[in-house]
Amino acid sequence: MNMLTDITRKETVSHWIDGAPATSRSPRRAPVFNPSTGAVAREVVLGDAADLDAAVAAARAAFPSWAATPPLARARVMFRLRDLIERHAKDLAAIISAEHGKVLSDALGEVTRGMEVVEYATSIPEVLKGEFTEQVGRDIDAYSFRQPLGVVAGITPFNFPVMVPLWMAPMAIATGNCFILKPSERDPSAALRLAELFAEAGLPKGVFQVLHGDREMVEAILAHPGIEAVSFVGSTPIARHIHQTATAHGKRVQALGGAKNHAVIMPDCDLDRTVDALMGAAYGSAGERCMAISVAVAVGAVADPLVAALAPRVRALQIGVSTDPQAEMGPLVTAAHRDRVRSYVDAGVEEGAKLVVDGRGFHQQGLEEGFFTGGSLFDDVTPAMRIYREEIFGPVLSVVRVPDFAAALALTNAHEFGNGTAIFTRDGDCARAFVHGVQAGMVGVNVPIPVPMAFHSFGGWKASLFGDHHMHGPEGVRFYTKLKAVTSRWPQGARAGAEFTMPTLG
Repeated sequence: MNMLTDITRKETVSHWIDGAPATSRSPRRAPVFNPSTGAVAREVVLGDAADLDAAVAAARAAFPSWAATPPLARARVMFRLRDLIERHAKDLAAIISAEHGKVLSDALGEVTRGMEVVEYATSIPEVLKGEFTEQVGRDIDAYSFRQPLGVVAGITPFNFPVMVPLWMAPMAIATGNCFILKPSERDPSAALRLAELFAEAGLPKGVFQVLHGDREMVEAILAHPGIEAVSFVGSTPIARHIHQTATAHGKRVQALGGAKNHAVIMPDCDLDRTVDALMGAAYGSAGERCMAISVAVAVGAVADPLVAALAPRVRALQIGVSTDPQAEMGPLVTAAHRDRVRSYVDAGVEEGAKLVVDGRGFHQQGLEEGFFTGGSLFDDVTPAMRIYREEIFGPVLSVVRVPDFAAALALTNAHEFGNGTAIFTRDGDCARAFVHGVQAGMVGVNVPIPVPMAFHSFGGWKASLFGDHHMHGPEGVRFYTKLKAVTSRWPQGARAGAEFTMPTLG
């Protein structure tokens, strides 16, 4: 059976509860669009509290056995899952493109970055090894280890319908928890396909489940007494609300919020490579990335040549349907989001920024009904403007001019967001000063999108993160587990006799 066809032909995207597709008594549904055509492709169930209760009950029933499963056995599930994702990567990418709109090459890159976290999760027997100290006192030993929390949930955004769920679920599951995923209702089908792959990898029923819904489902998750922890990626206002609400209900929370990522462009940079980097970082995936570069901080004399080099490249962007192999940028996810991005361009013009390239008027025959906009480029942007202060989440790049490195660093540090940043320079001393002085969680040196590899951890500072733990890598292990310390002394007793069989584990 062609699983891509099976997924994308579904008229209604359902839940996945206790190892199988599940219907809902909720009468509410939401349309799922094809952003390239503007047509409604299918609908998704918007679940209710009863659906959540059923998923939590199944997860709680599965938890004792899964938590007691040896880490090596859990790792073997992750090995099989990794192979299945690699085998079906093109199908997953096609599902992403069909509902999100990003071009296929970008969608395939998303699948690869998610798979890397699964690869890290295969190392869970090593990662979960605790600490041991012999003879902390006479005949007393001390040791510590980490144990799973129980039932945990993840609430994920529309812009990465495969990668972000895979940043959460493999780490939660490999450490012994049961995981409930609430994906975005804008592009829900990829989550259902992931559930099928988890099941095919041998994951027991109830360990990974998918619940679709809108804010009603989110609020129910935050308050449910059977859920121990919540992971979230999305905008800052929602992240702040999720952190406050879930912690008020006694839950552990990691909530990753918005971004306004600055790239500092020094006069000594390799201009051609810098422009290449900015084009991909600002306009890739139509700017719908939390790690997108949306502000280029041009230092001194580099400003004029930078804008002059960027402008023709932005005008020449190849924009088309997500399946077009020549397209560099696809549509935005919904008409409402496209209109919101255009409204920010309107605001920039009204506030006095210089609109060098205007993407609002993009038109291409045959794409009239799709959710397209062209790339926009602003110059002479100031910190007082909305297009500088707020996250646009679209293909809009703002150039801010500053006189020197000190002003560039101060500007970057003064912004409320501190997700990611980058510097482009040939000067090692300048780069080192930036790395150590900038107030952001992820920093690139001549790397525009410094997303850490899976064996490191992902997360920002300031208003870009609410909670104490970053995502995946060692921080992900700590978030999904609790530490137990043991101090042990045993009285002397009889020693057992000899055994001659090879000891085995399992």
